[in-house]
Amino acid sequence: MAAPSDPGTIAIIGAGPCGLACARELHRAGHDAWQVFERDAFAGGHAGSVVDEAGFTWDLGGHVVFSHYGEFDRLLDEVMAGDLEEHERASYIHFGDAWVPYPFQNNLRYLPPERAYECLIGLVDAPGGSLDLDFATWLERTFGDGITRHFMRPYNEKVWASPLDEMSSAWIGERVSVVDHRRALRSVVLQEDDVGWGPNNMFKFPRSGGTGEVYRRVAARLGERVTYERELDELDAEARTLRFADGAEQGYDALVSTMPLDRLVGALTQCPSEVRAAAASLRHNGVWMVGVGYERPLEDERCWLYFPDASIPFYRATNFAKYAAANVPDADTARYSSYLTETAYSDHRPLARSGLEERVRRALRETGLADPDARVVSTHAIDIEYAYPVPTRSRDAALAVVQRWLLERRIYSRGRFGAWRYEAGNMDHAVKMGIDVARLLLEGPPEELWTL
Repeated sequence: MAAPSDPGTIAIIGAGPCGLACARELHRAGHDAWQVFERDAFAGGHAGSVVDEAGFTWDLGGHVVFSHYGEFDRLLDEVMAGDLEEHERASYIHFGDAWVPYPFQNNLRYLPPERAYECLIGLVDAPGGSLDLDFATWLERTFGDGITRHFMRPYNEKVWASPLDEMSSAWIGERVSVVDHRRALRSVVLQEDDVGWGPNNMFKFPRSGGTGEVYRRVAARLGERVTYERELDELDAEARTLRFADGAEQGYDALVSTMPLDRLVGALTQCPSEVRAAAASLRHNGVWMVGVGYERPLEDERCWLYFPDASIPFYRATNFAKYAAANVPDADTARYSSYLTETAYSDHRPLARSGLEERVRRALRETGLADPDARVVSTHAIDIEYAYPVPTRSRDAALAVVQRWLLERRIYSRGRFGAWRYEAGNMDHAVKMGIDVARLLLEGPPEELWTL
């Protein structure tokens, strides 16, 4: 095998899964002319975790650890050394007074008979949808009126906070269970659960420290070249110079950026107007993570729960104490429990911030997740301004304009919001992209995951 060539000094923006995986791979290959610049005071990025004043651990959103790639598996084995809990998914949808096992469309037997009938008839009559359709039309043609009206449309409107008819369907892949009407009918007639669908049916979670513990350990191994509280202010792509908010400057030969692509373009001192316009057309939502910690024993064995009902603020609640005992104070689940909730917002669907915590606590009580008599020990809210990159119908054309221009200047925008592809936005995808781009910079093989 030929020795890697010297790609020069590599600057990496972001100490999340992608940026850290890139740095780790460069280091493993013997190339140490790199530095990571992270705007926050901790590693992890969107996969980070915090501990509140009461001692509850919270992730920045509902994360679980599962993998499509051997590279991610090997990173976990190396840094976690078995410090992972393993769980079988137990996930449900709140529908009226019932809890329907996930996926909803596979388990219609839990619906009232007339609703189940509506859903089954719609599924039988659905003509089928192709991925060149907008998302709203794809839902109707794939699932029919009943499933779309009772679950798919209201739930996705809450999650994306975006018009579904302006979204593409090309991202669907393994994100949505497309059930054959015979399979759905079998579940109803034979009263059988159908809950094994999807890549996260079995998942892992760190025994302590939340999801962010994985990336704290990676960063610790990389040492002082991972720097914090270094927010990019300006990028001169021609001079290959970074300027940070504190006034410091850094030159580079190649740049790997994992910051949101629109913000990266916004930091450019100069670029064509069509590049700025394309980046400005990219859309995303935000999420308020509101975690509520209770002085009440952990008794719920479910993992995470979905809420299509518009009267409930959050679209998902995670039984966070279930994932790891250390997510509650003193790892005492005989005394404490906790729920992590996610409420999406966007310019299209703004969120009334005032009173959100009380609305969340009330909804947890009203849906039966929280005992009305349980003492609330902690309520912790975090604004995740960039949560999901929205796969609009115009996204791919915009990405082609921006990414081609950046690549010509040795700027590689990767990761969840660097690539801006929701369908490749999980932790394992981000790690894979970071490793692949490091190998590319060392004049290794072409990237396997990221494409234009």
